[in-house]
Amino acid sequence: MTFVQLLNSFFDRRVSAFLTQIRPFGAIAAIAACVGLMLGTVPVQASELSGGDRLIARQPSTEVRVSLGNSSDALKFFPDQFQFVAGKRYKLVLNNPSPQKHYFTAKDFADSIWTQKVEAGKVEVKGAIHELELKPGAEAEWIFVPMKPGTYRLRCTIPGHAEAGMVGTITISSDSQQT
Repeated sequence: MTFVQLLNSFFDRRVSAFLTQIRPFGAIAAIAACVGLMLGTVPVQASELSGGDRLIARQPSTEVRVSLGNSSDALKFFPDQFQFVAGKRYKLVLNNPSPQKHYFTAKDFADSIWTQKVEAGKVEVKGAIHELELKPGAEAEWIFVPMKPGTYRLRCTIPGHAEAGMVGTITISSDSQQT
């Protein structure tokens, strides 16, 4: 699936018409315009979109909380099963109440999403994220939009943690699969 086809699935046919209009300005202008649409910096009325679709970056995010371990030092994600819908915006709030560090590692999942940002403390990270390390007492927010439906493996990569049960499953469904 091409980038434009993917955008068509989220932004209706108007994006295709828009990209056709800016084609003379070159690929850089097209990419900048698409990024602007995703970040909500290009003025497009939500009422222009059909089927209740909204611009991704203007969508309110659905907050999902996950703990990496617990204060009793259990080697488990709480919860360990996640359900996301492609095209919806999420804020994954990760915390580590455990006395040791843990990793939130789901590389294939990370490759199937668009990360808007990861924020922890006074630091904001943008770009491709594949793994988050949370030290004891740490909290981080990962804001993203799932793009590719599928089922993905989650695990803590510290030796022995996954084997002890610190694993999970992340499922991304297409919007059409929702009832």
